[in-house]
Amino acid sequence: MATKATVIKAQLQIADMDRHYYQDHSLTLAQHPSENEARLMVRLLAFALNASDSLTFVRGLSTESDEPELCDRTLSGETELWVEFGQSDEKWLRKACGRSKKVQLFTYGGRSVPIWWQQNERALQRYNNLQVWEIPEASVQAMAGLVSRTMTLQCNISEGQVWLSNGTDNVTIEPVLLKNYSTN
Repeated sequence: MATKATVIKAQLQIADMDRHYYQDHSLTLAQHPSENEARLMVRLLAFALNASDSLTFVRGLSTESDEPELCDRTLSGETELWVEFGQSDEKWLRKACGRSKKVQLFTYGGRSVPIWWQQNERALQRYNNLQVWEIPEASVQAMAGLVSRTMTLQCNISEGQVWLSNGTDNVTIEPVLLKNYSTN
């Protein structure tokens, strides 16, 4: 019998001084059995950094679909923002860049990230609508320590630095921009 996803309820209070976005979000996250707490929190971080009323997580993490894991769509159904996680291959990112106005990749994994980036940087530079972020491993592991089945988190974003707190513990995250959108 297949193991079911763990349902995580999160109350996320966002104060993003960089975008002048201040909002509370009630989120229900499905943690697939193959997904660890670190990856779950990277998804939550990406939500906080891009939060809007139309930003949503897709239904299934392990589905073989052509859907983003996190996306922002217009009222007419066009994908404005497609967000991926991990160390995606160039073929998948090419598909995402062809289907969305903007694509973000949040990569993590400690020492494997520079190796992955060295192997993929040249190929990924041609995608003008792609932005690649690295989340430092120490921050990823610290965020994983905040996970519980029901979470109330405060997220403050200022000058590119993220402060995440559950009221008892807090984590400071400084995402590293590996590739920005280009205007070519």
